[in-house]
Amino acid sequence: DMKPWEVLASRTLIERRWLTVREDRVRTGSGHVIEEFHVIEAPSWACVCCVTAASELVLIEQYRHGRRAITLELPAGVIEAAETPLAGAQRELREETGFEAERWVSLGTLTPEPARGTNRAHLFVALGAVQRHAQCLDASEDVCVRRFPLGAVDELIDSGRIEHAVHVASLLLAARRGLLAG
Repeated sequence: DMKPWEVLASRTLIERRWLTVREDRVRTGSGHVIEEFHVIEAPSWACVCCVTAASELVLIEQYRHGRRAITLELPAGVIEAAETPLAGAQRELREETGFEAERWVSLGTLTPEPARGTNRAHLFVALGAVQRHAQCLDASEDVCVRRFPLGAVDELIDSGRIEHAVHVASLLLAARRGLLAG
């Protein structure tokens, strides 16, 4: 039988707005002691497969310093403390793209990196979206909105143009449920 690990000691190594790194001393379920197991605490976030009334997929391009590359992604961002995951997804879509939608479908929640991370990713599809606002970006954001025909989703994934694993999972889940049909 599997047993959860026991935390014997814990200390915070780094604590910043978007990131906390904790070092735990743990005893595994089999009794082995790991002196330094690092855990990354980060806020949970939401991402949106946004489909327009014209059957286009709304994506964003932005520079990602961790990859040191401009990436093509779904609109996404951190869920604020007072928000529900849906409200966070709706706000992020509106801020990053100016789009709003009346029909929202939850695709569920994933854990991006369960071995070391504590955050969750909440996945949504926004259907029949219409651009009603200008972008409202944070000072650190430089986001270009791109539209693609729904038929391009497989090529965008297969070619590696969309490489964010949770975003790929979101698109595949949405397609499997028939939500990306043109």
